[in-house]
Amino acid sequence: MSRNDRDRSVDVIDGGLVWPLVVLSAPIVLTNLLMVGYNLADTFWVGRLGQAGVSALSFSWAIIFLVISFGIGFNVAGTVLVAQNKGAGNLERIARVAGQTISVILGLSALVAVVGFVLAPAMLRFVGAEPGTLEYEYALAYTRTEFAGMPFIFAFFVFQSLLQGWGDTRTPLYLMSVSVALNVVIDPFFILGFQDNVAFAWLGLEGLEARLFALTGFDGWAVQGAAFATILSRGLAAAVGIWLLLSGRVGIELSTDDFRPERETVRELVAIGAPASVEVSTKAFSVTILTALVALAGPTAVAGYGIGTRVTSMVVLPALGLARGVETVVGQNLGAGQIGRAERGVYVATGLVAGGFLLFSGVVYALAEPIVGVFVAGSGSAAVTAVGAEYLRIVSLSYVFLGAFYVVQGAFRGSGSTRTAMGFAIVGFIVLRPLLAYGLAEPLGLGATGVFVGDALTNALIVVLAGAYLLRGTWTESVVEPDADREAEATADDPSPAATGPVEDHD
Repeated sequence: MSRNDRDRSVDVIDGGLVWPLVVLSAPIVLTNLLMVGYNLADTFWVGRLGQAGVSALSFSWAIIFLVISFGIGFNVAGTVLVAQNKGAGNLERIARVAGQTISVILGLSALVAVVGFVLAPAMLRFVGAEPGTLEYEYALAYTRTEFAGMPFIFAFFVFQSLLQGWGDTRTPLYLMSVSVALNVVIDPFFILGFQDNVAFAWLGLEGLEARLFALTGFDGWAVQGAAFATILSRGLAAAVGIWLLLSGRVGIELSTDDFRPERETVRELVAIGAPASVEVSTKAFSVTILTALVALAGPTAVAGYGIGTRVTSMVVLPALGLARGVETVVGQNLGAGQIGRAERGVYVATGLVAGGFLLFSGVVYALAEPIVGVFVAGSGSAAVTAVGAEYLRIVSLSYVFLGAFYVVQGAFRGSGSTRTAMGFAIVGFIVLRPLLAYGLAEPLGLGATGVFVGDALTNALIVVLAGAYLLRGTWTESVVEPDADREAEATADDPSPAATGPVEDHD
């Protein structure tokens, strides 16, 4: 494999740590922010349909987020193996790892698409959507359409993850920017069509709208239109991303042979990816569980909670970006035998998150009501805004803890210790969060407020547990063997005990 002039990878194994970590993570943050842009654009335009449309999105996203998270976990395996092989100097292995990752992910996405499409009605009933209601009708159409387009969604994620492991986070950002711009442009027309579409009113084009409606009779696909717009825009980005990998224009250069199954590589992907999938999915599953608990308070509470969680998902993006950056820093430095440097990268990222999130918490707490009010209009909007604002005021107090936890989890994943990350995710998101939320909501009679308080308390408790384990230093087991020359140089540069001898597997 050759690195060409278009290679945009960041050097994270030499020199300072703060600036490379920021340069690597900032595009990930922006890319993730743009991904949330899909959801916010959908929520904004679906909000023009009233409470039923927003509630439908909340029910659907409790399911879609869970499924997408499962696929993202396997993408983590691609990131880790590419990063560690690059750090170890095993450049000839990277193309093979990338090809195998694409094959596994696309095969998985096809299976998910079929199963999800068939089981969508049952899954919606599980999260509290009632058959026969408008909310259920909207949610079913949206969910099934999203499942049908799941291979396109997964394809872009795998492209982003492979380049992240290589150290190039800018190219996915450029593609995502174009994709989101397309989504924002077509969303109002796919959702509202050419009748009562406020986009035409804003542009002073009511006459054009009337003529288009007279010609086509198209009044939009309602909530399902948001799914169509998302799949189209993501599908185009995925196609360009895969083409870039095949062309060798981004540093990683694939051939058709790299896509043929190789037992050992697939085994590595599954060994790392399966626990990572469980870990990432637990966060989504906890949202699914909490949505079901909030649904006991009615569809208005679900709508407010859904908007609140989307705002939170946007606020925590810097932490998620730094966590993904930490995966690359830890992966490449462990591959190069620089264990002390890998640990320092985690501490730097945690400090950055803690400082930034204290500011974010204050802003969200102070502006909770107007923030939520942006995303809903029409019937029932005042009640939805009140619930969403209450959620943000409570949960914003725990943002700093949640951000630090994400960074610590990124360290575990980057080292290949995905079972450790999985364990803490299960304890926090599947055990503590539902128990605290249910206990406060039902036995104590706090309703949706109890769910929100339980969510915030969990964020504080889980970072204490994960942080204590991190400080033990037993998570730094590398997945790949460093190149002999690289290992000798790293040992000379890093005099810490961890760098001078083999590391036991404590995962």
